[in-house]
Amino acid sequence: MTKAAATPPKAADRILGVAGELFYREGSRGVGVDEIVAKAGATKPTLYRAFGSKDQLIAAYLEEQAARLWSFFDAAVDAHPGDPRAQILAYFDALEVHTQRKGYRGCGLSNAAVEYPDPTHAGRLVAVTHKAQMRKRLRDLTRAMDARKPKKLADSLLLLIEGVFVTSQLFGEDGPVVAARGAAEALIDAHVRKVPSPDPA
Repeated sequence: MTKAAATPPKAADRILGVAGELFYREGSRGVGVDEIVAKAGATKPTLYRAFGSKDQLIAAYLEEQAARLWSFFDAAVDAHPGDPRAQILAYFDALEVHTQRKGYRGCGLSNAAVEYPDPTHAGRLVAVTHKAQMRKRLRDLTRAMDARKPKKLADSLLLLIEGVFVTSQLFGEDGPVVAARGAAEALIDAHVRKVPSPDPA
């Protein structure tokens, strides 16, 4: 018995897939609708029926970028249940590997925040929403590890993460990313209360 042929992706899925590749590689401002539909084998009316506008297409692409970001973060958390310190450090370990892959162009959400300063732009709204959620989740983890100043520690870790996204594009595998995990560990150790050692008998 022959295996049934896979169902080809719908036009909207093709458009989003092509747009995502182009937006990530070249920045969404520099990519036109004509190029997207031509490479997706679709038409402009199809794009506008599916997404409403280019801005909404950008927002859909960024939601996919956010899903990837959370998949890495959630995997690190799930790997170390009940140990927030290990969860954060595991995320930095994953970042080091992820940012060294071929064609890495940083975090699409961070890139969009720079590309679209207008606070009402659909893409910027997606970026800000997920970055705020990352900040909240880091704060939840730093509170769970009983940090003296959990908000300050969380924001310091967020600065490191954003630094990884940017410097990885500039310096590649020999860049500051290789120091990020150690810096995160030092920050955590400086903020977390040490449990006193028991007195010797």
